[in-house]
Amino acid sequence: MTADSSSGRRYARALASLRGLALGDALGSQYFVPANYPFLKRRELPGGSGTWQWTDDTEMACSVLAVLALHGRIDQDALADSFARHHDFDRGYGPAVNRMLRLVREGGDWRTLAAELFNGQGSWGNGAAMRIAPLGAWYADDPEQATHQAEISAYTTHQHREAVCGAMAVAAAAALAADPAGPPKAEDLLDGVIALVPRSAVGAGLRRARDMLDYGDATTVAAVLGCGRRTTAHDTVPFALWSAARSLGDFERAFWTTAQVGGDVDTTCAIVGGVLGARGEDVLPAAWLARTEALPAWLPEAPAY
Repeated sequence: MTADSSSGRRYARALASLRGLALGDALGSQYFVPANYPFLKRRELPGGSGTWQWTDDTEMACSVLAVLALHGRIDQDALADSFARHHDFDRGYGPAVNRMLRLVREGGDWRTLAAELFNGQGSWGNGAAMRIAPLGAWYADDPEQATHQAEISAYTTHQHREAVCGAMAVAAAAALAADPAGPPKAEDLLDGVIALVPRSAVGAGLRRARDMLDYGDATTVAAVLGCGRRTTAHDTVPFALWSAARSLGDFERAFWTTAQVGGDVDTTCAIVGGVLGARGEDVLPAAWLARTEALPAWLPEAPAY
């Protein structure tokens, strides 16, 4: 075992990614409030001094890290149970997931419930992708294992192949960004992700994102790639990873680029924040972190093995 693959180092990387995810999620969600639209246009923080509260993106990501800390890998039953036990209806979950997690709490089998969603097709939403960056950071020494574990994690709630591929892509990006040897160039990051994601609409979007790395107008890129307005994985992940890849060393630039195009802002910013956070907490703006809601008390403070 190397120092980078020790359980303590894995946890530290994943926790930094989780903090970045929570920051992107919490600040991004502020711009769903109409009164804050003018601030976003000017790239300014929202008015007031209150705490920025995170959403379901962060709550589910905390369960991902909690399961990794307890088991050292994704245990699907433990993950589904954690999602259900910590499910807070007021965090902004979609109606299908709200219902599913309630039924899991009441004794339902997540395998059956997830498979039945959307007339048996399974959900192709972006929920499996929005929560997974800390897992990628955990497996920074093994991006292939990151994509494998992300695939396993996705099936607990999202069984459509596009949703699974979206989770795999974000996990791969976080793993590559957290490389102990140093972060890759933008084109190398997306090339690495593309190589690890199966043929899919998500993969096709990532290839378009790779071809658009030299585009300076994020609005144009979002018009081509999507920005989560349809809340599908393939409408969300390619743009988020395009934005992250172009600004791996500059959290503020990545956030504003991502948020200003609109769409599912808390989710796209959570994905970007998780990927950049995988590089370590030094990447995260301390003043912004100070205004972000604290992570839940039930999150383990260290790995259990």
